[in-house]
Amino acid sequence: MDQNVSRKFEEIEENLKNSFGWLNYRIDDLVYEKILLEKKIEHNYFRGLTENELIYELKRWYYLKSGRGGGVDLEHPITFDEKIQWMKIYDKNPLKKLLADKVKVRDYIKNEIGECYLVPVIGIVDFFDQIDFNDLPNRFVLKCSHGSGWNEIVKDKAKMDIPKVKRNFDYWMSLDYAFFSGFEMHYKGMDRKILIEQYVEQPDGNLFDYKIHCFMGIPRIIQVIGDRNVSNHTAREAFYDIHWQRLNVTLGVYKQYDNEVPRPSKLDEMIAIAEKLSKQFQYVRVDLYEIENKVKFGECTFTPNSGIHQWDSNELAISWGEYIIL
Repeated sequence: MDQNVSRKFEEIEENLKNSFGWLNYRIDDLVYEKILLEKKIEHNYFRGLTENELIYELKRWYYLKSGRGGGVDLEHPITFDEKIQWMKIYDKNPLKKLLADKVKVRDYIKNEIGECYLVPVIGIVDFFDQIDFNDLPNRFVLKCSHGSGWNEIVKDKAKMDIPKVKRNFDYWMSLDYAFFSGFEMHYKGMDRKILIEQYVEQPDGNLFDYKIHCFMGIPRIIQVIGDRNVSNHTAREAFYDIHWQRLNVTLGVYKQYDNEVPRPSKLDEMIAIAEKLSKQFQYVRVDLYEIENKVKFGECTFTPNSGIHQWDSNELAISWGEYIIL
C-alpha cells in the first residue's frame, strides 16, 4: 500500500473513532470482521473511500466473506464470482444503474418489451410516512427502489406490524446500497423511493421465480426458485438449461428440489425476453414470473448474491466464468 493510501486509512480510522467513541482499534482483519457485523458502520466506512481504496477493500471483503484463502485476483479473474467482483468496480455501463432501479426500470421495460409485462403499481412514495395504509388493498408488496432484498411482502394487512416495517424502511432509506453489501457500485447514488406493488402469486399460492442467467446477451441457465418462506429466508431451487433439461448445479443458497419443476408454458417467450434485455451486458440475470399464463418482469440482477457462492466444484465456477468475456 502506498503512503497516500496508508495516510487516508489513518484519517478514516480517526474519523471513525470520533464518530463512534467506543471504537478503539486499528483496521486489521479481526476488527474489520467486527465492522462487517455492524452494517451502518460498514456503510459509513466504505462510502468515504476512493476507487483505489475500494479495490483494496473489495479484495479484503471477498477474502473474509468467501472463505477462500487465495482471495480474488482482479487482474486475472477466472471464476464466475471473481468476474462479478471485477465488474463491480470496472464495468461502468450506465444502463446497469437504470435497470437496477426498481422504479426507473419500469419505463425501460415498457419501451423495450411492453407495459403488459409489468406487475401493476399501486403507488410510489419518497418515504414511509407518506403511505396511507387505509387506501391499500389487503395484500401488497413494499420495495425500496435502490437496493436488493429490501422488501416487505404483506399477505394480510390486518396482521402487519407497521411500526416494525417502518423501522426497517426508515433504516434502508438512509443507506446507499453500493456500500452496504459488497460494493455493488451500480447502485451508487441511486434515487431512493418506496414502490408499492400489487401482490401476485400462482393459483396454487406458490410463486416460481425464473432467474435466467444471460452471458454476453445469450440466455444459458435458468435458476428456478419457489416455495419461499420469507420469514425463515428459505426456499427450494433447481437449475435447467434453456431446453428445460435439469442441470446438476448448486450454488449453496437454497436446497434443491427433489422433484422436477414443471416446464413453464411460456418458456420460449421468457427466453426471448431475457435475450432482448441482456444484449448490452456482459452478464445479467433476468428474473421473470409466469402468472395466469402471462409473463411478468421481476428485476434485472447484475451481481447475484454479491458474487459469493458455494460452488459444487471449482470447475463449475470456472465454466460459468468462461461465459463472461471481460
